[in-house]
Amino acid sequence: MRLLEDGTTDRDERAEALVRDDRAVRLYVERFGDVLTDAGMPRLAARVFAQLLADDDGRMTSTELTESLGVSPAAISGAIRYLAHAMLIGKERERGSRRDVYVVQTDAWHTAMLSRDRLLSQMESSVRDGVDAVGPDTRAGRRLRLTVEYFDYLFAQMESIRTGWDERKADITRDWPPDH
Repeated sequence: MRLLEDGTTDRDERAEALVRDDRAVRLYVERFGDVLTDAGMPRLAARVFAQLLADDDGRMTSTELTESLGVSPAAISGAIRYLAHAMLIGKERERGSRRDVYVVQTDAWHTAMLSRDRLLSQMESSVRDGVDAVGPDTRAGRRLRLTVEYFDYLFAQMESIRTGWDERKADITRDWPPDH
């Protein structure tokens, strides 16, 4: 700890930097929600996801989400269903209560992408069946064969990305305090 010219310590500056700016958080939620909406995510699901990401522990009840976003509980329910299906959030029970708590994992994008891997595998298998059905040397067959090759290439790249990300994530989070 160092004493600074103004009489404060560098620890005081770090603590001050940890103070949330609620207005900035609300603006972030709206802006990031808009970006996700532009990318194809339903608007409220995008806002809910952004709100959970911005929440310090990444855990909020339906009531908390309703109040923070100013929308109805029914609307939150639909957004939650969408995000859970996309594997971007999970649901847990609040200790000693029957209330559900919606949770975004620290590495939500990675989890969601891994779930897409299974979907892509099913798509690749179906397209491969299509090659046999239309004939491999027809125009449709060549188009489908190219799609199968693309999926094979994508799977190889995803494995490389997955391995590389695991290594990079370990480096990034090495000095982080454990989440509670």
